[in-house]
Amino acid sequence: MASPTSGSNGTEAPPVLPSIPLSAETARNGDASIGSLVREASSHMSTLIRSELELAKSELATEVRKGLRGSVYFLVALAILLFSLFYFFFFVVELLNLWLMPWASNLIVFGLMLLTAGLFGLLGYRGVRKIHAPERTIRSVKDTAAALGKRDRDGTPVLER
Repeated sequence: MASPTSGSNGTEAPPVLPSIPLSAETARNGDASIGSLVREASSHMSTLIRSELELAKSELATEVRKGLRGSVYFLVALAILLFSLFYFFFFVVELLNLWLMPWASNLIVFGLMLLTAGLFGLLGYRGVRKIHAPERTIRSVKDTAAALGKRDRDGTPVLER
């Protein structure tokens, strides 16, 4: 599988996937049997569906990686909030008690805890916000549905609204 490339605006573009070749076209004469035509159409549909699934899998893998990267920041924020509440911040409260009243020391440490958790929460939000829908897959599925959908008398696809 090819690696992602950077787009012109600095965003990560989905990788270019190798195409799945259709079966070799056979020379058709005018008297092809219905059975062979159905078998060929079935083969082409199977290949098309496999291609669509491969495209969806590739795009979703890229988006899941972005989501995991952003969720790591949420986990860091949670770990700091839970583990540091006891040991480090009790030390800071006791240190501030040397110069301030105990209630003021506790309030300052609590504010620092909330500020730290808020910072990592913001970093996590910014990471998760970069997740997008698999646009190429959606467009490709819509094109396929239009190609297989209703047709005019002259054979052109009719797009329903």
